[in-house]
Amino acid sequence: MKSRNILLALPCALLSLSAMAAGNHAGSHGESTIGKPGAVSKVSRTVSVDMRDDMRFYSSSFNVKQGETIRFVVKNSGKVKHEMVLGTQKDLKEHDEVMKKNPEMEHADANMVTVAPGKTGEIIWEFTKAGKVDFACLQPGHYDAGMKGLVNVAGGGSASLAATPGMVSVATSDTKKETTVTHAGMADGDIRKIDLDNRKITIKHGEIKNLDMPGMTMVFQVKDVALLSKAKEGDKIRFSAEKAGNAIVVTDIQPTK
Repeated sequence: MKSRNILLALPCALLSLSAMAAGNHAGSHGESTIGKPGAVSKVSRTVSVDMRDDMRFYSSSFNVKQGETIRFVVKNSGKVKHEMVLGTQKDLKEHDEVMKKNPEMEHADANMVTVAPGKTGEIIWEFTKAGKVDFACLQPGHYDAGMKGLVNVAGGGSASLAATPGMVSVATSDTKKETTVTHAGMADGDIRKIDLDNRKITIKHGEIKNLDMPGMTMVFQVKDVALLSKAKEGDKIRFSAEKAGNAIVVTDIQPTK
């Protein structure tokens, strides 16, 4: 079933993106079983989510209608960093394991937002398919502590927006995986942003095998600022990355045609 989903998704390429506020979240996400990045012009409702240090979302359960575009305004009322990540239960668990190994990694996907204490961010998301969409905080230890929630997407008809405080049971769902290819120890990627001043590059990448990291969109440091002169935003590249302390650093960039 997963292979079939991949084949169906490939002709669609990647759909238009929605920039996220806070925490360097400004990446992209193709349409999948959880939906796709939403357009501001299509927002039908704004939903407030509060993240607290008791490792709970307030609220943690929402009902929406298939086809709705929701603006999640996500506030961090705690004293530590929290985030809200939409996904399937399987993908959230996998991502949580990656975060445990790389606690300082910066993401840049449209289905998530990281919020510093006392700050507010947002996710704009279109729920294109009926079913269940999970969400969680994937800061190290927070998922295991129960910081999870659920969006119930009703197919057809109207759905009232309900909210329930505290933790809820999280249902299992599935999602497509983007195909990834590695070449001679390098990963494939698309450059989303180049930050020369801070020596950072945002890459939507495939699997990075040497780091045991699945495909996602991430903000990397670069070993040598000269590497940033090899490519520009929008380019497809092959690159190498490795851990340097708590950071993940790009050590080589090779543009591809």
